[in-house]
Amino acid sequence: MDAIYTAEALATGAGRDGHVVTNDGRLDLDLAIPKEMGGAGGATNPEQLFASGYAACFHSALHAVARAQKVDVGDSTVGARVHIGSNGQGGYQLAVELEVVIPELPHEQAQQLADAAHQVCPYSNATRGNIDVTVTVSDD
Repeated sequence: MDAIYTAEALATGAGRDGHVVTNDGRLDLDLAIPKEMGGAGGATNPEQLFASGYAACFHSALHAVARAQKVDVGDSTVGARVHIGSNGQGGYQLAVELEVVIPELPHEQAQQLADAAHQVCPYSNATRGNIDVTVTVSDD
């Protein structure tokens, strides 16, 4: 692959109870283990960052496929839920739910665009076959 952009980040501290910063300083966050996982909470966590990145990337892919088909997706949104749980072997695994809303389009057309976006989104391509990703189109 010929990279056209490379993002860099450095984690310090104790990983999930630590700090992350990008090389350009635009992202500079404390991290905390969520209360649901036995931590103190009170700061962001890797799953929130992954959900944010996936939602934004998928939304861009949705706009790209819509543009290629000369379709206006108007006030569309993409929400992401990233779940973390036991893999049953002493480790953890992720699962993702993406919710696509394109209020201006009929459900079937919105579903077709979401399916096409799922084929071109870099996050979808990276996770395909590795974690469960569900894409749902909602009407509102």
